[in-house]
Amino acid sequence: MLSEKSRPVIEATLPIIGERISHITPKFYDRMFAARPELLDGLFSRANQKNGAQQQALAGSIAAFATHLVNNPGTLPEAVLSRIAHKHTSLGIVEEQYPIVYEHLFAAIVDDLGEAVTPEVAEAWSEVYWLMADALVKIEKGLYAQQANDKIWTDWKLVAKEAAGTGSVTFRFVPADDTPVSVAKAGQFVSVRVPLLDGLRQCRQYTLSDSVTSTTERVITTKFDGGGEVSPFMHRHLDVGDVIELSNPYGDLVIDTTGAPIILATAGIGCTPSASALATLAAAGSDRRVMVLHAEATEDAWALKEQMLESVESLPNAELKLWLEDINAKAEGTEATEGYMSLANLELPADARLYLCGPLPFMRAVRSQAIDAGIPATNIHYEVFGPDLWLAA
Repeated sequence: MLSEKSRPVIEATLPIIGERISHITPKFYDRMFAARPELLDGLFSRANQKNGAQQQALAGSIAAFATHLVNNPGTLPEAVLSRIAHKHTSLGIVEEQYPIVYEHLFAAIVDDLGEAVTPEVAEAWSEVYWLMADALVKIEKGLYAQQANDKIWTDWKLVAKEAAGTGSVTFRFVPADDTPVSVAKAGQFVSVRVPLLDGLRQCRQYTLSDSVTSTTERVITTKFDGGGEVSPFMHRHLDVGDVIELSNPYGDLVIDTTGAPIILATAGIGCTPSASALATLAAAGSDRRVMVLHAEATEDAWALKEQMLESVESLPNAELKLWLEDINAKAEGTEATEGYMSLANLELPADARLYLCGPLPFMRAVRSQAIDAGIPATNIHYEVFGPDLWLAA
């Protein structure tokens, strides 16, 4: 809970901090990496630093947290904290690293705002930071404790590398040693850490893309990302027989595999959590009602087409609807609607839970349509690949 002493200070300064935080966070990262360059080796993403995504995500999370403390006294933004904590634990972030962030973040705030950062302002915003940090540390310790092993990274061997639509590849791994393997849940992700050609290790999260019922296999499907580093390395240089590091499974977007109907709405490579959920449901012989909605530019770009169609076919109460931007490129026999995904004229189950994954504009558009159609916001869940820029909006 934010103290009564700090609350009016945060209320008064939140507009200017909120306005400047996106300018402050790049200075913070520059300071921190200059002082601690080892943090770029296997922890922070160079690609996300270069494109500004990590800076935007940090700025958004701080602003969202402070705004919540002001508007909702006595509570914490549990959804925001959970999403951040799952990303942190998949990278191995620990309690001892929070003071490092604090030191360089507040130096950047002072550098940006100068004399406006009075001792009173510094004390109030320090309280906000440590409330957020302490809440995250608590959640993260709990997540680490739930795993079947106490390791951040374990070795996995690549046993199959398969083309999956235009520009995407499915990678299948098996354990490379006898470390106990945590059971994953549909919708969760693992972090992949690889040594790049310049010797620096880099990480990226990938959603598991097949059934999660087995602890002897991890399957991910990645799209070639010209702006990133990990996916291009895996596509170009990772070969069957190679051993790389994977984290334990994390992710707060766990797709409920029992109970009320679900709607899986995805676009592009965002189909991976949907494909995993469908395969997991099919393996369990589920009779649950499932509505699968997917959008692609062209049919041949659909990375997990065969797997998803096979799962839908085996589920007695599943249906699939496809949208293609280029309807002329569809295969004979494929049923598709031209253009972008639209929930108009669809009979959506009133008690359904909606899961979204895809580009941010797509998720925002479909979420708005779903709310207009009567699905409560509390029943709508989403997954973001990489830093959560939804918070930065």
